[in-house]
Amino acid sequence: MAIWLTEKSKIIVQGMTGGEGTKHTRRMLASGARVVGGVNARKAGTTHEGLPVFGTVAEAIKETGADVSVVFVPPAFTKNAVKEAVDAEIPLCVVITEGVPVHDTTEFWAYAVAKGGKTRIIGPNCPGIASPGASNAGIIPADITTAGRIGLVSKSGTLTYQLMYELRDFGFSTAVGIGGDPVIGTTHIDALQAFQDDPETDAIVMIGEIGGDAEERAAAYIEQHVTKPVVAYVAGFTAPEGKTMGHAGAIVSGSAGTAQAKKEALEKVGVRVGKTPSETARLMREIMQAR
Repeated sequence: MAIWLTEKSKIIVQGMTGGEGTKHTRRMLASGARVVGGVNARKAGTTHEGLPVFGTVAEAIKETGADVSVVFVPPAFTKNAVKEAVDAEIPLCVVITEGVPVHDTTEFWAYAVAKGGKTRIIGPNCPGIASPGASNAGIIPADITTAGRIGLVSKSGTLTYQLMYELRDFGFSTAVGIGGDPVIGTTHIDALQAFQDDPETDAIVMIGEIGGDAEERAAAYIEQHVTKPVVAYVAGFTAPEGKTMGHAGAIVSGSAGTAQAKKEALEKVGVRVGKTPSETARLMREIMQAR
């Protein structure tokens, strides 16, 4: 069992013929993911990496039955690419692109909502989603963990990989990298709800970072709706106040958005919070060993 991405998922790649699109299409195929085609209006009718290239997402869906799109297009064109996916009503659109203007993300997110919310958007500026042993949509390495019963939701790509690797002996149902921009599609809360509802996810790792109030809102949601054990890590305990760190959303104002404030909010509702990624993995290991 997995959330949003299964062995039956059929993936198309918007921007498949570009450098990054080509590289990661190869990786997804090598991992066993069912990549069925690509989209590039200028190269419609050709093949690339042995896969058909279509002019539009709608065409690709009609010809292949695709239900997932992974977006590898430059930031300037990402808004239109996502809108095209939304117009085609693809159920899942994973936006890998980094550097998308926040105004553009706000616009395509509002567009998706106005269209009835038929397309789940993950990202932008994210590593994607992986259900080990089943499918892989994005840039998460396919060989660092095994299939298992831990769910993971993370703002950080590299920390996603680290936790997946450190807990590889227990394995994961699904790992979702939601991205660290100020405006994103799928949130911690969306993933927490999906993992709570998934009968084959036993426990959840949540990785946050300084800035904003997403983790505090997630804590409030956990208190009301999540009965499964949750372990968390908040990146940025040593970040200086008022300085943007890495992700565009990771900026602290006063006491709001600090790692300590987030840690306290999570611990207040019973979430165990590690001070380092390795300590977080150890806390989850204790929970899984006790099951």
